[in-house]
Amino acid sequence: MDDHERTREAWGRAGEKYVREHAAFLAEARTATLFPHELDVVGPVLARGPEVLHPMSGNGVDDHALLHAGAVRVTGLDYDERAVTSAQERADALWAPVRYVRADVPPFPVPDASVDVVYTGKGAVVWVADLEAWAGESARVLRPGGHLFVHEAHPMVPLYGLDAHGTRVRDDRSCFAASHVNDTFPAHGAVERQHALGEVVTAVAGAGLRVEVLREHPEPFWRPGDVEAAAWGGRLPNSYSLLARLSG
Repeated sequence: MDDHERTREAWGRAGEKYVREHAAFLAEARTATLFPHELDVVGPVLARGPEVLHPMSGNGVDDHALLHAGAVRVTGLDYDERAVTSAQERADALWAPVRYVRADVPPFPVPDASVDVVYTGKGAVVWVADLEAWAGESARVLRPGGHLFVHEAHPMVPLYGLDAHGTRVRDDRSCFAASHVNDTFPAHGAVERQHALGEVVTAVAGAGLRVEVLREHPEPFWRPGDVEAAAWGGRLPNSYSLLARLSG
């Protein structure tokens, strides 16, 4: 089994949770909001009423948050059938203008210049093997003047031990490794790419997108386990937001 299939299998197991806990995810979707530090960066763009593409949409809750922030329509892409089906059921139950498509990405199965925003958030770039292809597809599907927005775990996060009384760097991880096996729920067993922040920015710029905002945040978007890790105490980077614009 190669890394791609290993990751697909792990996320297939995670997708069972989206079906099993449908009611809880439905309730969350009704009032979903993006994080305040996300809205600080992308909120003004969403307030203009854009059409949004969300590759690696997962449980789909963020798609409702995008609508609540001003998006008029969202298309979600995910390669797990259970994730796509359960997310569509929730969108239909809420009469939300969201459509889901099962797809391995990249490429994105949408026409050129067909959306205003590509939203890549909360654990997506770390599963992309080919950053140049991902950035190129983001640029291809954007209308002139459209934006790519990324909210992702900081590249340092996989190095943090989840200790409550102090932060240590794991001996089995490296900033400069190509990948590592994720050992936290729900992606346990999936192969996560260790993209440096500079690699992400370089790929985005190389696709012809102009970086307008890049911010690092102390807040994690995901807190695995039942501990209150010292790494989440506000002194270390745990996530970042990037907003880039296609000229035109």
